Amino acid sequence: MKQFYILLFFITTYSFTQIPSGYYDTATGSGYTLKTQLKTIIDNINDGNGQAFHDTSVTYGDLWTLYQTSDVRMDGKVWDIYSSCNFTFITDQDGGTPVTNECELYNREHTFPQSWYGGDNSHPMRADAFHVLPSDKLVNAQRGNLAYGIVSSVAFTSLNGSKRGTSSQTGPVDEVFEPANEFKGDIARGLFYVAVRYEDEIAGWESNNPNGASMLDGTNDKVFEQWALDMLYDWHINDPVSQKELDRQEAIFTHQDNRNPFIDNFQYVQDIWGSLLSTNPFEAISYKMYPNPVKDNFVYFSSTQNLDIIIYDILGKQVIIENITPNKYFINISNHNKGIYLVKIISSQGAVTKKLIIQ
Repeated sequence: MKQFYILLFFITTYSFTQIPSGYYDTATGSGYTLKTQLKTIIDNINDGNGQAFHDTSVTYGDLWTLYQTSDVRMDGKVWDIYSSCNFTFITDQDGGTPVTNECELYNREHTFPQSWYGGDNSHPMRADAFHVLPSDKLVNAQRGNLAYGIVSSVAFTSLNGSKRGTSSQTGPVDEVFEPANEFKGDIARGLFYVAVRYEDEIAGWESNNPNGASMLDGTNDKVFEQWALDMLYDWHINDPVSQKELDRQEAIFTHQDNRNPFIDNFQYVQDIWGSLLSTNPFEAISYKMYPNPVKDNFVYFSSTQNLDIIIYDILGKQVIIENITPNKYFINISNHNKGIYLVKIISSQGAVTKKLIIQ
């Protein structure tokens, strides 16, 4: 995993999401105020504002059908998070048959385990697709209800590199499960969603399971222990939202009528928990980038440090790589089309990524 922090905004409202007009209009605060505002938007209460709200009538069984649109790979196979199998929808669906190897059956993985919230089959958590994803049945069992973490001594490795073993971090009370890098951000954003959507209840879940308690701090605002919060933020930053996750967001919105705010707006994690994080990426580099929006041919940088600048288009393709020094403090962007770009600014102290608009 990268050790520097990359803040990519192409997965916010500037990307190819289909956020309903006005959906986040009331999300105007910061910190825990913003967290509660987002909870009000995505919960199951009809606020009378004409916006969709979480339809809790969808069932656990309905997930099988949802996955056929929300978690389908380009080749039509199941996109499972814990392995690298070629599952066929319905045919390879878990019907209760025991398995002894990977790639025999796929089932439904609660990234926030059922035992952590009490296991009530009627609770909307059980069927909430934002944290329940398709996974290989055998690897799902290897994870069980373990906390997520960073594995130091490996006891099991799946075909896609997911691991179970001892934790390299202080905090977990048991072995931990570390998903493959390509799914760490997906899982982190799912858990941040849980922290918001179930804000009114989650403070009471800490005592339900020791592994859950090792990640949860027993509050409804911070929600996570410091080690877990820092780790999930790290995963959120270093595995940005992919097109797969954006597509899944739209399928789930159609299915249960609410959205994951952290997929729509990457910045919300920082806006809510930023002051608590052990590492704040915005404090690492002192610089100015101007003008923004850019109407002429140049974007300028002011900094006391030498900077490496990487500019990406909205699809994440690198279009410019240049260095900024006291003698070279601007970049010519005249060959690039109007639109939204991402500027990754790197110094010896770390990295941040900012949105740049070319008009």
